[in-house]
Amino acid sequence: MKILRFLTVAILMLYTLQSCAQSKKLQEMSAIQTAAEQTEVYLPLLQGKKVGIFANQTSVIKNTHLVDSLLLRGVMIKKIFGPEHGFRGKADAGEHVNNDVDSKTGIPIISLYGNHKKPTADDLKDLDMMVFDIQDVGVRFYTFISSLEYFIEAALENNIPLIILDRPNPNGFYVDGPVLDKKFKSFVGMQPVPVVYGLTLGEYALMLCGEKWLSDKAYKNYQPGENSLIKIIPCKNYRHSSKYILPVNPSPNLKQMQSIYLYPSTCFFEGTILSEGRGTDYPFQLFGHPDLPDTLFSFTPKPNEGAKSSKCFHQKCYGWNLSGTTEQVLQSLDNKIQLKYLLDAYKLFPGKDSFFLKNNFFHKLAGNDVLMEQIKKGWSEEQIRKSWEPELSKYKAIRRKYLLYIEL
Repeated sequence: MKILRFLTVAILMLYTLQSCAQSKKLQEMSAIQTAAEQTEVYLPLLQGKKVGIFANQTSVIKNTHLVDSLLLRGVMIKKIFGPEHGFRGKADAGEHVNNDVDSKTGIPIISLYGNHKKPTADDLKDLDMMVFDIQDVGVRFYTFISSLEYFIEAALENNIPLIILDRPNPNGFYVDGPVLDKKFKSFVGMQPVPVVYGLTLGEYALMLCGEKWLSDKAYKNYQPGENSLIKIIPCKNYRHSSKYILPVNPSPNLKQMQSIYLYPSTCFFEGTILSEGRGTDYPFQLFGHPDLPDTLFSFTPKPNEGAKSSKCFHQKCYGWNLSGTTEQVLQSLDNKIQLKYLLDAYKLFPGKDSFFLKNNFFHKLAGNDVLMEQIKKGWSEEQIRKSWEPELSKYKAIRRKYLLYIEL
């Protein structure tokens, strides 16, 4: 009887602790205020200006789109600029997005993806002010930081003030991965930063400007400080240790927080023959291939919204299922990129010569041509991580100079 009473008390205590932890997390989340929500700070800067806004479906103030909110407040929005996946966020990764007109507001939309990644002088000729408000996920090969770089350059080169409305980084609580070698610069990695770079877009913008990573032409009009053309509105009550839950999916294949947390580790499979789970309900939480052992977890990718075409469609794949609760996924990752997924898949895959795609897209994701060779040679995760350390340490020192939010 005493044992039963003890167990009951222990269970109640555990439940209470879990409830307190959950309550604390909810309180922290409700206290965080994005820059877009702080209209009293930036609305005065927009009054009477002809404004161009870089935005997508994540650009919201609570449940209302930023564009709609600003129009209701009398802001003259002349143009909308849209990133990969489009203004409404429906296009596949890499899918061509045309210029369009927003059906709700009638405002012209200029697609900044594909061959037209940077606004031209003609795109900006009738604007007095530019605004950037996009929810990022804090991973180098997620292309919004590349779009941000081009947008900043365009603002500076054309001498137009730019307001960056900052948002929390859901992966901003750690820094990890190989630092990009500039020889492998592409739209999925333009600057020498690691895969997980631990900055918000506002902080990243400061680093782009401060490290002289922009075009020479841009620096003719750039000056730091209060008189800078680039003005960043920071979030309130956010810190880098915050586990920020995104209110809107940032892209069609990052449907759950679990996918966002796993993305830095499993997106590497985009450079291989394996499916990374596109065409399932759990993209980036599943990965596999028909040629892997049939004793593994099985799934069959099929076309869906955001994955109209991808690898292994309608084929039964065998591989790994990393899904679970957000807490389970975070615990399994342990604040680092998990290389074991790649290493285990490569060891089990029968056709080693066909594992990596022949177009070497894997090099662009890794930011080097070293990681592929290390995997092929059978390097351990510990050995690979040790090879990252010198450049990673240098990057962390650079990063500290541009932090707007405390670490703990």
